Amino acid sequence: MTFNKRIMLNFAEHKNTETTTTYMKKIYLISMAFAISFTSVHAQKRAFTIQDLYKVKSVYGFSLSPANDRLVMAKSSMNLAEHSSKSDIAIMNLKTKTPQLELKSDGGKSYQPMWDKDGKGVFYLGIADKKAQVFHLNLESGEKKQITDFELGVNSPIISPDNNYIAFTADVYPETGADGKKNAELRKKKAEGPVQAHIADKLLYRHWTSYSDGKYQHIIVFDVNTKTYTDVTPGEFVSPVFSPSGADGNFCFSPDSKEICYVSNHTKNPEANTNCDLWTVSVKGGEAKCLTSDNPAWDGSPQYSPDGKWIAYRLQKVESYESDRFRLALYNRANGEKKILSDSFDNWVDDYKWSSDSKHIYFIGEQRGYSPLFKIDINTLKINELIPNRAISSFDISNDGYVYYSYSTTGKPSALYRRKLGKKNATEEQLTFLNQELENEVDFRPSEAMWVKGAGGDSVEVFIVKPHNFDPSKKYPLVINVHGGPQMQWMDSFRGDWQVYPGAGYVVAYPNPHGSTGYGQAFTRAISGDWGGKPYEDIMLVTEALAELPYIDADRMGAMGWSYGGYFMNWLQGQKHPFKCLASMMGLYDLTSMWGTTEELWFPNFDLEGQPWNSELYKKFSPSQYVKNFKTPTLIITGERDYRVSYTQSLQYFSVLQTLGIPSRLIVFKNDGHWPSTLNSMPVYYNAHLEWFNKYLGGAPAPWNTEDMVNNKVEYK
Repeated sequence: MTFNKRIMLNFAEHKNTETTTTYMKKIYLISMAFAISFTSVHAQKRAFTIQDLYKVKSVYGFSLSPANDRLVMAKSSMNLAEHSSKSDIAIMNLKTKTPQLELKSDGGKSYQPMWDKDGKGVFYLGIADKKAQVFHLNLESGEKKQITDFELGVNSPIISPDNNYIAFTADVYPETGADGKKNAELRKKKAEGPVQAHIADKLLYRHWTSYSDGKYQHIIVFDVNTKTYTDVTPGEFVSPVFSPSGADGNFCFSPDSKEICYVSNHTKNPEANTNCDLWTVSVKGGEAKCLTSDNPAWDGSPQYSPDGKWIAYRLQKVESYESDRFRLALYNRANGEKKILSDSFDNWVDDYKWSSDSKHIYFIGEQRGYSPLFKIDINTLKINELIPNRAISSFDISNDGYVYYSYSTTGKPSALYRRKLGKKNATEEQLTFLNQELENEVDFRPSEAMWVKGAGGDSVEVFIVKPHNFDPSKKYPLVINVHGGPQMQWMDSFRGDWQVYPGAGYVVAYPNPHGSTGYGQAFTRAISGDWGGKPYEDIMLVTEALAELPYIDADRMGAMGWSYGGYFMNWLQGQKHPFKCLASMMGLYDLTSMWGTTEELWFPNFDLEGQPWNSELYKKFSPSQYVKNFKTPTLIITGERDYRVSYTQSLQYFSVLQTLGIPSRLIVFKNDGHWPSTLNSMPVYYNAHLEWFNKYLGGAPAPWNTEDMVNNKVEYK
């Protein structure tokens, strides 16, 4: 059972009809009535723990068979005690809604399944000799066969429509190209030789967690018949471009299997601009053709229409602004003309898929804390919302009018569902129940949505999660979690933070202040040049509104954040605020030194309106400029391999707090970057927060001693 009650608390709308106090009392009575009924259902369930987070299973990477009668998916699970994870492949018969086949993992992982052209077998990634390779499973005979043997391993593979080619990405030296053996030899010399150093003659020499050291991500095409590999994107360019989620979605085959469309930035200074373009190249290699040189901003996420007439893609209009609205566009392959489809949609277009008749495009769009499914007619440009109020993560459309999709809510882990399109009041049918046993045992807490009048009179949405065994007559400590980006949105979707802390007795609130996506591009753009302005005002007004709720203890409030959220914690440190403690993860402390150590310079150049020597914003919004106001106890967590926000930012911050005698703790993960590893480091992350909050806010104690965890003295069960 899930509940997502959206409480409208826009004070501006009610000031003429009733006082805020009266209105809050009404909301309190509604909340109490709900809490009583909800508690009666869930009283027998136990509180959510850190260990439970590692029992949650997920389904991902699913797709329909060519005949639309079966669905293949990958299923993942984790084992905290062993610090391991695995991924298996399953095939579901859609008529009976029962498993047809369970393919256990090769070398611990079988993932990214792809149907072959006849639907008689499945390609997938498995492990061979500790490297990812493409395998094929014949569903009729049961025969399993390894297809690729690339020495570096295979990343993000795609299969050509005729099944004659496999394209994948690999980090290669330009001089060796698709010669996997020579690339492996050079890597070994670099890793094992007596000189251990990095050398660079230009910027973007490192990215996320690794140095390039002369390597570039290229697209390698494997000819299944000749067993040969070809580097179809040679040169000193990253093709396809970097993406936090990998190369998926940034290259694809044409319907006739003759060419590949991919995304690459060929400008002189790729570290300082977002001018990525669509390129096409033959599967045999040769000279590439640029399709979007007329747009100085980002073009990417290409998909050919099934009839081959169009290439759909996403684009941005504002040069070097990575958070400009992502619009859906078309490229006419016959005459090179382009047109934008989604200008009327004032939010980001994310994942999308063509209809089988090439007349419509289905897409997920960010919208007010959700990512609903939409459909657009490529001729009329009419947009219809098909599935509202869902944080959909992936989907596929069948020829018989069903949509298959996965989503989670704050209080329910991800599962696979289907719904009949075009049918009024169509029933949503859940197809996978991987977490049912855990859901029956553990109290997964749902969220409620509240609207508060923020900076400039704009409405700001905040999601609230109440603690386990919530009693509306009691008062609870509050933790506010500020998101990173800063251009992103918190959604009503499952996340460990939304369950671990309520399980320990905290009310958790996660707001979407100015800068968040999903509330119109003007709202998103509002943070650029104003990092510590409107978002700070929003969070303070949200905090004031939350403190008025009858179940919140205004004397026990804390705040936490990651990336920009970490910066915001450091910003709060120097500003007036009501929080008893702070927790800053991968946060910015000194914006001037940040500029000199980050890798994607287009971000600070745009959002801070220049470089440190020509923009006053680096000082105006730098927490380091407000040291005289510092006083709040702070937990600091960072990763030594974070090249987005250098870990030295956290070291600087910790040095200042310690020198000033302000209670503080620093945790540096040696092998992690901007995101700690899920299995090795995240348990420490959660436990450290619980320890910190327990000390200053008085919730339940942490299950382990964080220092013992860091020293590997804890055995997880």
